[in-house]
Amino acid sequence: MTSLVIGLGVLLVLVILYMIFRIGNLVNVMSGPEKPGGTANKANATLLLLFMAGSLAAFFWYSFKHMDSFTLPVASEHGKVTDQLFWITMVIVVAAFSVIFAVMFWFTYKYQYKEGRKAVFLTDNHMLELTWTGIPAIVMAILIFKGLNSWTEITGPATKDAEVIELMGQQFFWTARYPGKDNELGKYDFRLIDASNEFGMNLQDDPNTYDDFKSATLVLPKGKEVLLKIRARDVLHSVFLPHFRVKMDAVPGMPTQFKFVPTKSTEDMRTETGNPNFNYEMACTEVCGKGHFSMKFPVLVLEQDAYDKWKAEQETWLKQNPDYRKFVPEKYRELADIKSGIIAAVTTSNQ
Repeated sequence: MTSLVIGLGVLLVLVILYMIFRIGNLVNVMSGPEKPGGTANKANATLLLLFMAGSLAAFFWYSFKHMDSFTLPVASEHGKVTDQLFWITMVIVVAAFSVIFAVMFWFTYKYQYKEGRKAVFLTDNHMLELTWTGIPAIVMAILIFKGLNSWTEITGPATKDAEVIELMGQQFFWTARYPGKDNELGKYDFRLIDASNEFGMNLQDDPNTYDDFKSATLVLPKGKEVLLKIRARDVLHSVFLPHFRVKMDAVPGMPTQFKFVPTKSTEDMRTETGNPNFNYEMACTEVCGKGHFSMKFPVLVLEQDAYDKWKAEQETWLKQNPDYRKFVPEKYRELADIKSGIIAAVTTSNQ
């Protein structure tokens, strides 16, 4: 019984509230339409104008205050050109955004509702159409032509003296191959790739492969042009060296390349950043599988003398894998032993 009384009471309250709502609507209808404008209209227009000014001020303040946190020092010759193009584009875009943003909110204040004022219907304006079409087209054309000119220079042929290094990406690590004392990187054949010969070095047909060596660190000479020959063994990878502004995909079955000149050694960058533990690194910027996170590759930039010394100390791939000597043709066997350092090793062991 008590529950029934409470239920009826709640229902009665709801009916009363509904009737009050209906009466309020009828009173508004009898009173006539509400006049627009008033103090609330002007207050909202003013608040929008203040929001515009505050937002722009906060945007520029935050950008300049935290500029160093989202820009990396540049350590290559073409990187300076790339950064210059980026900041020119950024200045143009931000300037256009700021003007459009300010005009949009100024219109909400300037043309707020006022009794007796009517909007003007404008069918077309050829001058306005030409202005907002022509100016962006001209600016875009200048940016594109300047960018294409820089891109052509960056991706053009490398010099004859360039240091040629081959990079192989696979799940889930990188390997680098360097030419030996002959400074000629040996040819490869993808059909020869196996667990040890991950580059598919062609020992049968190219003597230049005999003194090639591989490295688990990408070592670069400072001040000398470097040509990276990039390959992928399995899936799509991507070579990304942020401090050098280098980004190039490693595509299975389609070798790519990128040339650049490092301008700051690892020690130079440690001094510049004030971080004694600073190290360059290369990352893979393609999601190449579940182990993608492990595609970090250490990078070391040395002065030319230190780089030459490092190369001279490296052991050739053929010396590390003497079983592959059987693939060397008989006529090249002695040459391979000399270039790879196998003869020196045998002589030492016999003594």
